[in-house]
Amino acid sequence: MPLPDDYLTYAARQHGMDNPYYGWDPVDRREKVLLSDGTKATATIIVPLEFFPLNPPAKPFKHPGAMKTQYPDLRHYTVRDYGNRVGVFRLLKLFAATGVQATFAVNAEVARRYPPLLEAIREAGHEIAAHGVSTSHIHHEGLGIDEERDWIAQCRDVFPDATSWMSPARNESTRTVGLLAEAGFTTCLDWEADMRPHPLATEGGNVTAIPHYNELSDMKLLMDRSQSEDTWAKQITDAAEDHLLRHDQEGAGAFAFTLTPYVAGQPFRIHAVKAVLRALSSMEGLKVATAADVNTLFAEHLA
Repeated sequence: MPLPDDYLTYAARQHGMDNPYYGWDPVDRREKVLLSDGTKATATIIVPLEFFPLNPPAKPFKHPGAMKTQYPDLRHYTVRDYGNRVGVFRLLKLFAATGVQATFAVNAEVARRYPPLLEAIREAGHEIAAHGVSTSHIHHEGLGIDEERDWIAQCRDVFPDATSWMSPARNESTRTVGLLAEAGFTTCLDWEADMRPHPLATEGGNVTAIPHYNELSDMKLLMDRSQSEDTWAKQITDAAEDHLLRHDQEGAGAFAFTLTPYVAGQPFRIHAVKAVLRALSSMEGLKVATAADVNTLFAEHLA
């Protein structure tokens, strides 16, 4: 089937980066970032807590974790439900045992439906980031600005103190970052264009992009690519070691990766998660930190 004529039409096409938020800033031409506390690199663990409807809309596309088979797809629905009922508590227990603080990216619909889960996360001292309304509320260019602004406002009402944001499916419109700044969010977890935090410039002020690597996602590597748990764990620790090795030449770096409760929270994968947390926690010069804390750590270098 041929592609539609408008498939390659992009209204924002321009010389440069095809977005208004940042310019050309290659790693070999910029000053090193040296952090005041001596940290050489940071790693941020993002745990998405998502609500999946049984009959998700297909516009603009189905969320990558959405139901796969004909309604009612109870097989996939209950696996995702397992993540919010069981898998996430395995991760919380492991975080407590290793002294790790994570960023939990939470759908507003999850917060409304499962208040005790939010209480457990807060009591453990983890960061809660807004993660859109639900997996059926994907931000895209076809949304009207008022509708998109309303979705963000719904999240702000549910998460009045959140400073970090991650869009459902990590998808945005050309207006999303500006609307996030307007709503008071200061950190965005959708982008992965660098090896250290960088500012996204909007009329309402800068929003910090913390590099969030899809190439390290448990969903991508364990589910989509069927890699082994041990291989996936080594890739994360290799990424951390690479950031540390680059410090003397390029300065401090940062990266984030995702632990999905219904993927990483399975009992046969916990050994790999434990290995990752222990390895990251023991690396000299590496700080495992929430997205908000990373933004604060790099703040003086983000002007």
